[in-house]
Amino acid sequence: MDSKADIRSAMLARRDALAPDHRIEMSLAMAEAAEALSFDPGTVIAGYLPIRSEPDLRPMLAHLRERGARLCLPVVLDRETIVFRDFVRGADLVKTGFGTSGPGDDAEILDPDMLLMPLSSFDARGNRLGYGAGHYDRAIAGLRARGKSPLLIGTAFSVQEAEALPAEDHDVPLDMILTEQGLRSLSQPL
Repeated sequence: MDSKADIRSAMLARRDALAPDHRIEMSLAMAEAAEALSFDPGTVIAGYLPIRSEPDLRPMLAHLRERGARLCLPVVLDRETIVFRDFVRGADLVKTGFGTSGPGDDAEILDPDMLLMPLSSFDARGNRLGYGAGHYDRAIAGLRARGKSPLLIGTAFSVQEAEALPAEDHDVPLDMILTEQGLRSLSQPL
């Protein structure tokens, strides 16, 4: 099996090769597919603003907000840690590390009930491959240490699916994956 770095590089190259207008259409299809997400009003949902060739979740996030979700975005505090800050309509966004933007220091830090996570690759067993910094693994571990069990939803284009990904003990599997082809639950090994 290829190394994580090799898989990450190949999958990101696939994503980067998608034409920008095609990525927009695929992102809009993901927003429509997110209609299948079931949640109560006030549920805290963490999304993200796109960088590079990531899916653009902004239309989806706007609709989730209309359905009653309370939104938050990841913010890199240091090289090791991300927190999720309240994403209030109309609030100014600031640079938040690794090329991302998000709410500033004055925004409330929230513990999400649902995480929409960017990734470089995923497989049908729920294994995911991020960007290599481990931010989401540590954030999820922190949430779990505080007694939270957020629903973990990977967001990617279908071209990023791998046959099988290497998984280590610290890797946290996804509950679901959202692509332009729809929202689906992922089978966890027993």
